[in-house]
Amino acid sequence: MMSLRLDRQALFLAAINGLVLVAGAFLAGRGFLDSYNLQSMAAQVPELGLLALGVMLAMVSGNGGIDLSGIALANLAGIVAFGIAKTLVPVADDPLLFSWTFAALALVIGLAGGFLNGMIIAYARLTPLIATLGTQLLFTGLAIYLTNGSAVGMGYIEPLDDFGNLPVFGIPLCFALFLVIAAALGFSLIYTRFGVQLMLLGSNAKAARYGGINERRMLLVTYTICGVLASVAGIIIAARNSSVKWDYGSSYVLIAILIAVLGGVKPEGGHGKVICVLLASTALQILSSLFNFMNISNFFRDLAWGLLLLMLLASARVNLGVWLKPSR
Repeated sequence: MMSLRLDRQALFLAAINGLVLVAGAFLAGRGFLDSYNLQSMAAQVPELGLLALGVMLAMVSGNGGIDLSGIALANLAGIVAFGIAKTLVPVADDPLLFSWTFAALALVIGLAGGFLNGMIIAYARLTPLIATLGTQLLFTGLAIYLTNGSAVGMGYIEPLDDFGNLPVFGIPLCFALFLVIAAALGFSLIYTRFGVQLMLLGSNAKAARYGGINERRMLLVTYTICGVLASVAGIIIAARNSSVKWDYGSSYVLIAILIAVLGGVKPEGGHGKVICVLLASTALQILSSLFNFMNISNFFRDLAWGLLLLMLLASARVNLGVWLKPSR
């Protein structure tokens, strides 16, 4: 029964993707479905998709789990990694080595930021909402200090630019990496000890503790992974834009939560499926691109995302059986 319900959720989201594509072709013209626009949409999915996967992991862990610091950590990882990498490896001398150095440093920053979140939540016992809100402000403040509040241009770096924008066999490289990461995460949640323990911890923390699961270690590992996912998003953001900025994607926190909830992740914990989050990511990206084609204001788009999130959260709380039960 559980697998059937999950399959229905995935089929529903796949149908939403198809309907939005059809609506886009009807409302925006045939150019909406040409190969260039489809590749452009695919290249934009990983930024939000990776942050949404981090939100999903935090939610699955239970206890009101959430990670609000994802985009702030992604921006900080790009800023710090670029600042250090350009002093270690001059871009003009070896662009490929610089790109790998930049990526490695960004991953280290993401690992450290996620570890900090995990330590505060698991060992200081702060509520995840408050803890990650605090680290979001910390990461943003550090990024502003390092850049004086300005965008930092990276210039044209061919390996990074190719990674962010070049399609291979019609698939952007950054989107292919996102699919690999999503597949690995989905496999780990279903077939590994970590995934089974995380689901149990989120669904029934007391039973998990009685079962010998180390709750603190699980939370530390989970939020550290969230930080690494955010840093990968930061690498992709830098590669696609050839710049790093402290306030890039200011609405991404809202949208990442929206994607997770639309993907069927339960905010109370213990339930989440990567394929559904992936399909929710693509659906919202297609819809966002449709808004762009139709010249709809970004303010209206943020309003639409906020209303949709509220409706999804409200619907998850409604017990239709209570309303439909006949009165005596």
